[in-house]
Amino acid sequence: MQDRPNYDELLTAVERFLDDEVVAKSEGALRFNGRVAANVIRIVRRELENEEASLAREWDSLAELVGEAPRPRDRDALRAVLVQRNEALAGRIQAGDTDERGFRDSVIKHLRQTIHDKLTVTNPKWLD
Repeated sequence: MQDRPNYDELLTAVERFLDDEVVAKSEGALRFNGRVAANVIRIVRRELENEEASLAREWDSLAELVGEAPRPRDRDALRAVLVQRNEALAGRIQAGDTDERGFRDSVIKHLRQTIHDKLTVTNPKWLD
């Protein structure tokens, strides 16, 4: 791990350059692309800040819905297993398991939290 500058300081520097130099002093496609790039930097920052907690919440929630399983330690492996566990949940939904009120309520709670976590990263303004 690097001491300084950390990832947040580096991303902030690039974001400010894009906002203050590229977007503020350009027009047309360059201005648009500068805004897109600055937004990408903001999304990356939020992803880095929130991913660990978000993945943990999703894992724990899916454990209640599709059963316990050993949690991978590697982040990439965790993401891959979460995809598989979400597919298992989709299978339960397709099989009609959400006809049961308690399970349906748990699925809705899981989906709301997962969507909230994703919007926190992609566009937190949509949460208002």
